[in-house]
Amino acid sequence: MGQKVSPTGLRIGVIKTWDSRWYAEKQDFVNWLHQDIKIRKALMQKLKNASVSKIEIERTKKEIVIFIRTARVGVVLGQEGKNIPELVKLIRKTIHDRKMEIKINVVEIKNPDIDAQLVANTIAEQIVNRASFRTVQKLAIRKVMKAGAKGIKTSVSGRLGGVDMARTEGYSEGIVPLATLRSDIDYALAEALTTYGQIGVKVWICKGEILGNQLVSYTDEKPKWEKKDFNKKPFNKDKEAK
Repeated sequence: MGQKVSPTGLRIGVIKTWDSRWYAEKQDFVNWLHQDIKIRKALMQKLKNASVSKIEIERTKKEIVIFIRTARVGVVLGQEGKNIPELVKLIRKTIHDRKMEIKINVVEIKNPDIDAQLVANTIAEQIVNRASFRTVQKLAIRKVMKAGAKGIKTSVSGRLGGVDMARTEGYSEGIVPLATLRSDIDYALAEALTTYGQIGVKVWICKGEILGNQLVSYTDEKPKWEKKDFNKKPFNKDKEAK
């Protein structure tokens, strides 16, 4: 069977970079790596209602700099930035290091409608709330294309609709050239925990092409939205039992 490589991992070192950026000696590497995982887990849990897309970490032996990319900066900062000391305290408790200097930078996502992680989270939340998995995908695709994306593909896997046999269904719109390394493909994965099992949500969004360090869109204008026929048969890896 054909295996699919992660679009993000394939482009690291070409047009994308790592979420954790630091160099460690052999004796420190494992500890720092586990600290990064714990920091991300703790912050994501604390800021689960703040529309956080990504957490990037840079560090030295004496300092940790954390970049929180979010669509709701005010929720992360709090009134007059009062939430930042609480987040720093949470991180210190997580890594068990009182001497480490911790800095937190909050970065605003200018166009959250074309952020793959936020789109995937939205689809997962609606599936948990018992919305139709087909409808939420169609609405997400329509919203992303209106926001100016060049293409999008979505996929949901699991016991869709509560049926006995798990399957995969999804939709696509526009262009999503996964094999073109200069294409800026934003990929994300989310999970929906339902009463009848776990459903995985994957989203691929093409934002344009990156030449050098500059994003070059296929067109300077937002695409004119045309009403699409979403009643056509979606792709389905496993045929439904009749």
